[in-house]
Amino acid sequence: MKQEELRKQLLLDRSSGYDRLAPGELERMETYCDGYKAFLNSARTEREWASQAAALAEAEGFRPFVPGQTLAPGDKVYTVNRGKAVTLAVIGSDPLDHGAVIGAAHIDSPRLDLKPSPVTEQDGLCTLKTHYYGGIRKYQWVSIPLELVGVVVRADGERVNVSIGRDPGDPVLTIPDLLPHLGDKQSKKPLYQGIEGEQLNLLAGSRPYPDDDGSDRVKLAVLALLHEKYGITEADFLSAELSAIPALPVGDVGLDRSMIGGYGQDDRVCAYAALRALLDIGTPRRTCVAMLVDKEEVGSMGVTGMQSQAFDTFMDGLCRAQNVSLRDCFARSFCLSADVTAAYDPNFAEVFERGNASYLNGGVGICKYTGSRGKSGSSDASAELVGCIRRIFERAGVIWQMAELGKVDEGGGGTIALYMANRDIDTLDAGTPVLAMHSPYEVTAKLDCYMTYRCMKAVFEA
Repeated sequence: MKQEELRKQLLLDRSSGYDRLAPGELERMETYCDGYKAFLNSARTEREWASQAAALAEAEGFRPFVPGQTLAPGDKVYTVNRGKAVTLAVIGSDPLDHGAVIGAAHIDSPRLDLKPSPVTEQDGLCTLKTHYYGGIRKYQWVSIPLELVGVVVRADGERVNVSIGRDPGDPVLTIPDLLPHLGDKQSKKPLYQGIEGEQLNLLAGSRPYPDDDGSDRVKLAVLALLHEKYGITEADFLSAELSAIPALPVGDVGLDRSMIGGYGQDDRVCAYAALRALLDIGTPRRTCVAMLVDKEEVGSMGVTGMQSQAFDTFMDGLCRAQNVSLRDCFARSFCLSADVTAAYDPNFAEVFERGNASYLNGGVGICKYTGSRGKSGSSDASAELVGCIRRIFERAGVIWQMAELGKVDEGGGGTIALYMANRDIDTLDAGTPVLAMHSPYEVTAKLDCYMTYRCMKAVFEA
């Protein structure tokens, strides 16, 4: 056997995904990524994501699921959980006692949430105090434009949608950093202490309210503007969910436009892939479900997180329509837990184990296990399960790579896979490699985004 043939037969193919694209794939990749960027630009919080996903699904023939309704192969149903999570299903030709195929991802992202009583004035400046949500590097959130978005429930019960900083002509908010001329002591601190949580205060105003003798005239002026636009008072912040997120549009990165940059790609890049794949399939053999949840960044707790019973309730409704036991369904189901993984970054090569890292343009990253250090917080898929998925991907022409998050003792991270596995569902992690994960401006490769969609579609159609 020639040396070239031996290498092809025995060695793992680590060539660029661009060298392995099938004819016509490049054009389809660009079309898919254009849709992804447009969706991400308009769905920047979990509430916006759930609402727009439901609207897109309805346009594709999905209807709200009503427990007790009759379901036939090809039927498309969905439910929205408290405005922050969405579950969709396409009923398969096989009964649910054969199991379901589930694509699960999360739609929340790290951000700065306003405190319950956030508005304060000190020394002529009005600021909004925040409490960060999820694992952020605090220094990355200063000196960038931020938009304020969310909902306020007023004392009269009316819910008001708030959006400041997104539309053209809107003002933005920001958190000023210390100037380098006075930053000697700050610069000597460890990086994680350079900016402290209580310093993440949004600059909201500096102009005092006219013809007033109070000591908090700037605060009063800011509250007057909010009342004029939204009809809210300071007390209404007590029943509000308002977040500061980067006021930066999602767009192409690189002179060759091969990458996508923007906020919230962890994990909306995988959630969009699962949603789009489900919308694009016909009547599958097994019922296919996209479970897109909230609260993963803070442990998946709460009524909209993966640890809640909301998923079980939805699946039990489907099973009851076919007189099938939920336990029997779960025991024969498969879940692709779709969450991003860390892309190898040569600027920080020391934290990666190169032979087991994922790379931009290497395709969707498959993680047999996630967790931190000693696989803590991981479901660790079986060899048989990984082998089955390998065969599905090879048949479908999906470009993929195996991946770990980093060197064993450097840290790690978890996904919602263990919560699916705890339900007796065979589960495997897979996701798009990301540079600068959890930062205000994450970067992905278009090829990997598209292959995440291709992998979801291949699993749904297997």
